[in-house]
Formats: sequence, structure tokens, C-alpha cells
Amino acid sequence: MKIPQHVAIILDGNGRWAKKKNMPRNYGHAQGSKNVERICEIAYKMGIKYLTVYAFSTENWSRPSDEVNALMKLLRNYMKTCLKTAEKNRMRVRVIGDKTGLDDDIRTRIEELEEASAGNDGLNFQIAINYGSRDEMVRAIRRMASDVREGTVNPEEIDETLFETYLDTHGIPDPDLLIRTSGELRLSNYLLWQMAYTEFYFTDVLWPDFTKEELEKAILQYNKRERRYGKVKEEETDV
Repeated sequence: MKIPQHVAIILDGNGRWAKKKNMPRNYGHAQGSKNVERICEIAYKMGIKYLTVYAFSTENWSRPSDEVNALMKLLRNYMKTCLKTAEKNRMRVRVIGDKTGLDDDIRTRIEELEEASAGNDGLNFQIAINYGSRDEMVRAIRRMASDVREGTVNPEEIDETLFETYLDTHGIPDPDLLIRTSGELRLSNYLLWQMAYTEFYFTDVLWPDFTKEELEKAILQYNKRERRYGKVKEEETDV
């Protein structure tokens, strides 16, 4: 079985999972956070080299303030846990998104986590926090426009390769496989540039219930796909 190099996941369904158990939404988010740790270890053992998860979007700020505050508290705690996990499993952690929109203490913890894990040679784990793909591209264009204005970039030399160097994901290969849990069938402003040729897999399973077996199902489906990148099948050229 061919293992995708980079898997991106939209972690959806925590709130609905909690509701089904007559528990508050925040309980679902906490359990979802624990499942991220489990899937990180499983993914690495399967041979996946990059795993990127959508933890908190730019649009999530519009949720009720008590839920947002609980998510930020959970994020603070997760940064501590992730630091220990990264050290134990040799995991390199990077956070993508607009970090300027986060509180100072969270930014400090992110910086500490990224620096401490920078030399690790295990799973490359990316967490999208305060992330939106359109926002990412606008920020990239602003930085590139500033470089053009300062004369360090020639407009005639701008191409896809150069543009990618301004994205949050610079140096990270594009996802081979996207998994979205909970039955929703949309991208929700996630890695739009990077997923131009990504294979999509949607499942009704809610994120806290997503297991090794569910990940294997997604990869089996991925193996049934033929990735042609705009080309035609070889047999179609023998006409």
C-alpha cells in the first residue's frame, strides 16, 4: 500500500460528538485534542511524513465567546503537552496561520515549541491556528508587494515558485490527501493554494471517533485514485 507523504485533516465534529453524549461542546474539543496526539503517533508509524491539522480558523472567532475562551485555554494546555510529545517522539512542530491575532502568552509558547522541536527528525506536524487560506494569501501578497516596492523582488520574476515562498507552508510539500471528518463536504478556507491537486476523502465519522482503522480506510481509498496532474492515462496516448 502506498502511503501518502503529506496528509491534511479538517478536525470536524467535536461539538456534535459531545452533544450525542449529553456533554458540553468543550468536552468534545478536549477529547478531540487528545485524539490528535493519538493520530500523530499512528500516522508516523504508518510512514506518513507530514501531518497538518486545522485546529482553529479565522472564522472560528465568531463562535460564542465562552467557547472561544475555552478553545484558547485548551490550546494553551495543548502547547505544553505537545512540547513533551515532540521531545518523546522526535516530532517537529510548526504552527501556520496569523499568529499576531493570538495572545502574547500563546505566541510565546508557540515560539518555544517550534524552536525546541526544530531539529527533530520524526513526524513533521503542522497545526493551523487562526488560519484561513484567503487570509494567508492576502498576507503573502502584502509581503511580496512590500518587497517589490523596496526593489528586492522584480515583478517580472514573480511565478508560482516565488509566491509559495511567502506562504505559511513554505518548505512543506503540498498535501497528497485531505481527510475531513463529520460528513461535511467542503474545504472551509483550508489550504486552498496547496490543495490544487490533493485527493479528498470525506467520512461521516466524528473526529473524536477517528481511529487508526479509519485512517487506513482513507489511505486505501487514496490508493485507488490515479493522480494524473492534468495528464491523460498512458493507454489513452497509445491511439
